[in-house]
Amino acid sequence: MKLTIEPRLLADTVAWAARALPNRPVVPVLAGLLLEADGDQVTISAFDYDVSSRATIPADVAEPGRIVLPGRLLAELTKTLPDRAMLDLAATGAEATLTYTGGEFGILTLPADDYPALPEPPAPAGSIDAGELATAVNQVHVACSSDDTLPMLTAIRLDTDGDQLTVAATDRYRIAVRDTTWQPITDTPIGVCIPGRTLHDITRALGAGTVDLAFNDGMAAFTNGGRQTTVRLLDDQFIDYQARTVLDANTTATINPRHLADAVKRVALVGDRTTPIRLTFTPDEVLVQAASETGRGSQTADCTLDGDPIEIAFQASFLTDALTAVQGEQAAFGMTGPHRPALITGDGDAYRYLVMALRTTS
Repeated sequence: MKLTIEPRLLADTVAWAARALPNRPVVPVLAGLLLEADGDQVTISAFDYDVSSRATIPADVAEPGRIVLPGRLLAELTKTLPDRAMLDLAATGAEATLTYTGGEFGILTLPADDYPALPEPPAPAGSIDAGELATAVNQVHVACSSDDTLPMLTAIRLDTDGDQLTVAATDRYRIAVRDTTWQPITDTPIGVCIPGRTLHDITRALGAGTVDLAFNDGMAAFTNGGRQTTVRLLDDQFIDYQARTVLDANTTATINPRHLADAVKRVALVGDRTTPIRLTFTPDEVLVQAASETGRGSQTADCTLDGDPIEIAFQASFLTDALTAVQGEQAAFGMTGPHRPALITGDGDAYRYLVMALRTTS
């Protein structure tokens, strides 16, 4: 292999692909990045049997070829290279040489013949604005559990109905749901469970423009700007979140989510993560209170109440996760009783967050 490439483009692409490298590869070669040069481009890939990442970028290829280089070393090295001149990459035998103005590195290659075949992506199902997908996933990701004993709780669920795409997650104590729109190219409804942490990482790394979505019985693929990630799906068993995030509230408070989140964060400083945060809703304001062995705190925030005054308590992080996820300046806090789950809605009801209330002693 022999090629010339723009060093900053190479560094950015290698850094993106290296995010999929496994921490403990099942075989040593999977600690490497696969580079395949042909025609006027080079494709850089990572794979761990659950997730694959592939990106294709332009290059002046003098000799096509296929090599595997240690991934994290290549990422660290390329991000330090000067970008004032082109970079030459040549591989002969067991070493690859990177040559640039004033310097050269030699890196031992890994056995390319041992690198497993990457999965073929499914047929495209539709597309969505990359920013919209990233926002939706970020809003629900907070409700994913880290407990791998029940995979459903670690998943983010994607469901389609016509041009509506719904994203949801739950950890038993809360359910987060976000509706958005997409452009389907198939009429077949889709319902898949994707590992939440992986999907969150994928969407955070998306560039501008649209992302093409593809699904089959065992895999999802996300393609954006010459970069494609595939991920193995989890079992599609999931709760009926649509029915559970409909609440016939007898008390609804309209609040500014940023102001209430700031109050909760400040008052929560007197306790730990298990200290209940008490919210007392009255017609014009909500009183936020917390108390522990180390101190007590209270603060008010404006609200408009429709219904009877109510006092209700929650875990602080569950509240702030929901309130900071709302995009707009207004959210509704629906309640049916002091010990019943509450439903926080925002963004024109596109975002819904059902959270369990805490039982507290007076």
